[in-house]
Formats: sequence, C-alpha cells, structure tokens
Amino acid sequence: MKYITGKIKVRYNETDQMGIVHHSNYLKFFELARIEWLEKLNMPYEEIERNNIILPVVRCELKFIKPLVFGDYFSINVFCSKKPTSTIEFNYEIFNDNNELTTEGITTLAFLDSLTRKPLRCPKILSELF
Repeated sequence: MKYITGKIKVRYNETDQMGIVHHSNYLKFFELARIEWLEKLNMPYEEIERNNIILPVVRCELKFIKPLVFGDYFSINVFCSKKPTSTIEFNYEIFNDNNELTTEGITTLAFLDSLTRKPLRCPKILSELF
C-alpha cells in the first residue's frame, strides 16, 4: 500500500548556500512521511513505543535526481516493498509540483525491545498492517 503526503513547502532553513535543499534534510522528510503514514494506518508512533518497541534506522540510501530549492512544493510517496521481519524497509519517492521525480530513497529500521535493546521479530500489531 502506497501513501502520498500532502504538499510540503521547502523552507529557507532547509537549503544550503546554493539555495538547494541540503542532503541531510531528506532523511527528515522521509521520517515525516513514514510517521504520517503510520498515523493514517491507525498505528501512531507513540503506540508503537507504548508497546516497548523502538525503531532505529540501521540503513539509508538516497538517490538525487533533480534538486529541490527554496519555495518548491513537493510530496512524498512512501511504501513498503517487503514484508517486515526483524526489520522494516520503507521506500520513498519525492515529486515536485510539476510531478517530476526528484529523489528516491530507502530506509531500513530494526525492531528493538526498548528495555533490553535486543532485536525483535516484527510485532503482530505492525505485521497485521502489511
């Protein structure tokens, strides 16, 4: 299932001296989309944490195709292409207001017990969503 965020506007503080979105901000955009999607699935991040589960990012990949600049509007498609196991992989596509693909990315998050910091299998409360 794919989720598409609403339009997001590039803010000045997200750009570098060239007026282009700084590469570090893309992971923040991905997190915004991921959390928003989980909320739409009625699984807010707070609920995950109340179940003693944390999801640290263990891998990320970005492919920049076309720059976003100050004032641009964009949306993010987020989806999972694999069934979660002890990790969950999110895929992202960022499109500008002209519907041009600007960025592709992947983040892999691990399921950990928040008390022991030991790996877990994908909890049932999440596996049922996929």
